[in-house]
Amino acid sequence: MKLRLFPQENAGLDLLSEMASQVLLGVQTLSEILGASKDDFDRLAEQMHQHEAKSTDLLYALMTSMRTSFINPLPREDMYNLSRYLNEAMEKLDGAAELIALYRLDRLSSRASEQLEVIGRQAELTAKAMQRLGELDDLEDYWLDVLRLSKRAERTHRIYVFELLKDHKAIPYARRRDVANQLVEVTKDMRRVATHVGSIIVKES
Repeated sequence: MKLRLFPQENAGLDLLSEMASQVLLGVQTLSEILGASKDDFDRLAEQMHQHEAKSTDLLYALMTSMRTSFINPLPREDMYNLSRYLNEAMEKLDGAAELIALYRLDRLSSRASEQLEVIGRQAELTAKAMQRLGELDDLEDYWLDVLRLSKRAERTHRIYVFELLKDHKAIPYARRRDVANQLVEVTKDMRRVATHVGSIIVKES
């Protein structure tokens, strides 16, 4: 039998999982942008704006659920922090897409695709973990897996920036580094989610 942390209604966990899934949809759209022509940038950037708007709607729905539910699946502060980090990750993905469209950046480094792969894996793991937040089983593995992915992303970012500095003059470098910075910040937000889950495990064990 699975050990549960709290008696609960699952609506809040479902909403958190949907927010993580929205990050994954954002990764898919940004991947399309990386392979698109400049003529498609604005359309795909608008698609990303819609993902970000959906994430914000889910955040508001979670706030409403927490206020109106008699029993929440986690303490309100924990749910708020998890949802905030997920929404901020989505905002930064949206920012990366917008920068690519504004700067008309085609043929970005393959390092961008590497970062998206990491973010996508983090989002997949997080969407599954949010459904299991009321249980102790397997969440430690999720926490450690996301931390390992984040370390990989940090290393990739350092190489990414080094290569940009080596290959581009000042203005093209600055524009591409803006995108690189947005991507690594997404991985940090996903790490914040996992670290907060780790704090819940420690607190409730």
